[in-house]
Amino acid sequence: MMQRVRGFAVVMGLIAACGLSAPVCAQQPLLQNPVVDKFVLADTIQPVTQGELERAIARANSDGAQVLLIELDTPGGLLDTTRSMAGAILGSKVPIIVYVAPAGARAGSAGFFLLESADIAAMAPGTNAGAAHPVMEFGPQPDATMNQKIENDAAAFLRSYVTKRNRNAEAAEAAVHSSHSYTAQEALDQHLIDLTAPNDWELLKALDGREITRIDGNKLTLHLANARIEEFKPTLREELLGWLVNPNIALLFLVGGALLIYLEFNAPGTIVPGALGTLMVLLAIFGLNLLPIRFTSVLLLAAALVLLLLEAKFGGHGALAIAGIACLAFGTLTLVAAPVPEMAVSPWVALAVSAAFGSITVLLVGLVWRSSRIKSRLGPPALVGSSARAMEPLTPEGHVLVEGEIWRAVSTEPVPAGAALRIVGLDNYLLHVEPAQPQRPPQVHG
Repeated sequence: MMQRVRGFAVVMGLIAACGLSAPVCAQQPLLQNPVVDKFVLADTIQPVTQGELERAIARANSDGAQVLLIELDTPGGLLDTTRSMAGAILGSKVPIIVYVAPAGARAGSAGFFLLESADIAAMAPGTNAGAAHPVMEFGPQPDATMNQKIENDAAAFLRSYVTKRNRNAEAAEAAVHSSHSYTAQEALDQHLIDLTAPNDWELLKALDGREITRIDGNKLTLHLANARIEEFKPTLREELLGWLVNPNIALLFLVGGALLIYLEFNAPGTIVPGALGTLMVLLAIFGLNLLPIRFTSVLLLAAALVLLLLEAKFGGHGALAIAGIACLAFGTLTLVAAPVPEMAVSPWVALAVSAAFGSITVLLVGLVWRSSRIKSRLGPPALVGSSARAMEPLTPEGHVLVEGEIWRAVSTEPVPAGAALRIVGLDNYLLHVEPAQPQRPPQVHG
């Protein structure tokens, strides 16, 4: 009987222990701070930033983050890239917050599309967003019909998800049709954004417990109290591509690499200039390939090179060089069809590179052509045309003195010892000479 009582007591004790420990175990996950992934997009909208954003969304969807916070500061960028980035935001399983910050930042042009595509759109005081009219800042403008098509297509794309986010579609379309721009407070008053906040922590604090509606209509409550922010870092490849996608850097690489390759051809065997120049040219082409390039500008660059080579070879009193430098400057200046000035080649860089590259090309190519026309001054063939002096009578063979050296020579006519001679040929180390001055026949005085 005592053993049964003891067994019953042990069983009850185990049950009590499990009962007491269960709430503790159940509460353990709740004690962990929620994770918020953060991605800072402070650049133009182009394929490199698209790759970074897609990688940040993929990571947030796989590491259990509560939300992905995108801190945005951009002047805009490529419309096609914007569509892809907005589509990635709309298709994310993890809710996405787009936050225009810090003070002084903007979500201009393409950035406005990204702001409105987010589950939560927020701005810091002192920021602005809008001016989303699709334009071509540089180069020929499309005709009125095509411009209207592009504008209406962009407005429809924006409207397609702004209405699902329960935001003001009319005010959003005004940013496209009339290039309207909004301050943070104006955007909040117009129901284009959900809230304003001075920093990340205040933003997450204000969003804790808020219920949001996803793009598919599902409801979700955010739990962001005491959240731990983990910032997304770009890879070395992304940093390199982000540097190369700067058209000014790509242009400098292209010109510098071309000069190094030319130096390798001019002095073969040095290896280092050729290898480094090839690498620079390939990196420049790779960077420019990520940007919208005008092929007419590429033709201008080719024409400039031809004109510079013609100037160096034939000489055009500078006219060909000036025309080549002008083609080079206009070609580099219009090389990138940039929708925003930040993505275009700087005029000062284009002019400086064109003048320097044109002058150096004409100088170096001219030196090479002139040096190729100068006869070699080394070895026995260089003696042809030189002067000699007969060491003994040549009848017709004998020895002559040439620049301190004794050579066997044969003369076209007999010459006395000490006569001045001119070398006219060389045959198997036998010089052919003739009198330096034609001998006059003796005058007979009657």
